[in-house]
Amino acid sequence: MTVHEPVVPTDPSGGRPVVPSHGRIRPLGLGEVDLGPGFWATLQDTNAAATLDHCEYWMERAGWLANFDRVAGGTTGRDRPGWCFSDSEVYKLLEALAWEYGRTGRGGVDDAVRRLTARVGRAQDADGYLNTCYGHAGQEPRYSDLETGHELYCTGHLLQAAVARLRTTGPDALVDIARRAADHVCATFGADGTGLCGHPEIEVGLVELGRALGEERYVEQARIFLDRRGHGTLRQDRVPLGSAYFQDDVPVRRAHAWRGHAVRALYLSAAAVDVAVERGDRELLAAVEGQWEHTVARRTHITGGMGSRHQDEGFGEDWELPADRAYCESCAGIASVMVSWRLYLATGDMRYADLVERTFFNVVAASPSADGRAFFYANPLHQRVAGEEPEADALSPRAESGVRAPWFDVSCCPTNLARTLATWHTHAAVAEEHGLAVLQYASARIRAELGDGRVMGVAVETDYPSGGTVLVRVTEAPAGTAVLRLRVPAWAQGAELEEGGRRRPVPPGAAVVERVFAAGEEVRLHLPMGPRLTWPDPRIDAVRGCVAVERGPLVYCAEEVGQPAVRDLDEVRVDPSAAPEEREGGVVVVRALTGAASAPEGAWPYGERTEVGGGSAVELVLTPYHQWAERGPTAMRVWLPTALGRTP
Repeated sequence: MTVHEPVVPTDPSGGRPVVPSHGRIRPLGLGEVDLGPGFWATLQDTNAAATLDHCEYWMERAGWLANFDRVAGGTTGRDRPGWCFSDSEVYKLLEALAWEYGRTGRGGVDDAVRRLTARVGRAQDADGYLNTCYGHAGQEPRYSDLETGHELYCTGHLLQAAVARLRTTGPDALVDIARRAADHVCATFGADGTGLCGHPEIEVGLVELGRALGEERYVEQARIFLDRRGHGTLRQDRVPLGSAYFQDDVPVRRAHAWRGHAVRALYLSAAAVDVAVERGDRELLAAVEGQWEHTVARRTHITGGMGSRHQDEGFGEDWELPADRAYCESCAGIASVMVSWRLYLATGDMRYADLVERTFFNVVAASPSADGRAFFYANPLHQRVAGEEPEADALSPRAESGVRAPWFDVSCCPTNLARTLATWHTHAAVAEEHGLAVLQYASARIRAELGDGRVMGVAVETDYPSGGTVLVRVTEAPAGTAVLRLRVPAWAQGAELEEGGRRRPVPPGAAVVERVFAAGEEVRLHLPMGPRLTWPDPRIDAVRGCVAVERGPLVYCAEEVGQPAVRDLDEVRVDPSAAPEEREGGVVVVRALTGAASAPEGAWPYGERTEVGGGSAVELVLTPYHQWAERGPTAMRVWLPTALGRTP
């Protein structure tokens, strides 16, 4: 494990952890990156035009917003609509709206923030406590169920919403509400108190708010919660899945891998990186780096999805990565991005930015429908039977489904996606001590102050991920020598950098140009985008003997819909001796056999080993995984069995 230089606390205006590596790294703000037309701009615009209103409509309809009115009016009771954590969805929507207003300045978005803030604020108790499920007439007492009550979890999301508002408009009513709530948490659970939340989130909210306000007490309270976890204090009888479910079995500093409930584990790790940076705690940072490395190598799906088990929405053991039972919750993908992004900022290691890209394209982008009004909660890699089209105006009781649903009984993912997409462009690049690093490729204009006080601006032009050419034009050159760093993904063997009419090969990691720049100069990165076969580690039993197809950052899948030559995906065997082909329009096909020899219908499926043979040669048309089920319910496979060797 690499131990990095001593951690440097952030400048409060930076908003994220910063550590020197090959130079001081600063994440860019909303106004420093302006996306142009392309893949992510389309998703971001759809989020703004459709998803934000969609989320507010459903929370109003389901009564989750009215819960705040009930508390304010003193009409609480046990018949409260929604799960105990529904308040958090309101806060995530507030966060998304705050970021969106900061991005676009649209007055209607600001009106929505103010309208929702007023309803939330009227429900806050005099001492700062704010929750609509506990602590009022006819309800259970405050903090009487720390294991599953989610009170502190909800507060954490409130604090993150306030950070978004603070960084986009400055102090206002929402920030005041959050400050009073944070003060209440510190007074109740401080060094002389006890207890922690069964679902981590308060920790990351406290650090972010503490950093934004320069309030050291909040950062210290986050550290207290982190060190308090891992000693088996949460009651297992509330959720009989063991203390690992809550990450309460092993202290954060001693854990070797992420385990238990995936979103819980990842939110906790995001907070741990933040605390490590703010405290200069190299031991804590190294612990999370080790957990990331082990988990990515042994417990992560090819899409970047995390979570192998449905029963606890959690991680499995090493190599337990079944395609058809993959849970890969959309929220876990977002939480994975949160951790990897922080680790990149803390270390400058491009591996973290690679996983951010993989997860953005193949988990985050896979969840919302093209119109931004339906969502996947779970993201399996194999759908055996086409699901049923959901009712367009009905709440779905099931998270696991082969179709996107407009809203869920537990709708943590739509609001989480909304806040993530509103800030996607802030992951595109970072400012370093003497230059810029471009990390995620999309057409954009970037202008940022470097660590040494100079300003550098570039325009990025690309149709990525359709094409692999990334043109970077200098629009504002700093005086003297500067550095331009372009990420070369791990899959991009054979990438080339073109500069001054000359091309040179660049290995995965980063293509670096360090010299005096002039406005108007161009640098081009050429990434190989041909489709490629990807084989799983043979220790992943569930997909041994299978192959997947990737192209650039995209994972592909085979859908049963739109395959006239294929009756049943279960009968298809891919010929791995033939490279996948890309046709006009970006269509990817693989050569396969269908109707291959198998046991007779209705026969006992176990017996002597048989050769896989026979069948008809077909071309199997593949779909980018993030687009699957857009044409309606369908069976689907990411991992495709091969036609080589023997199968039982």
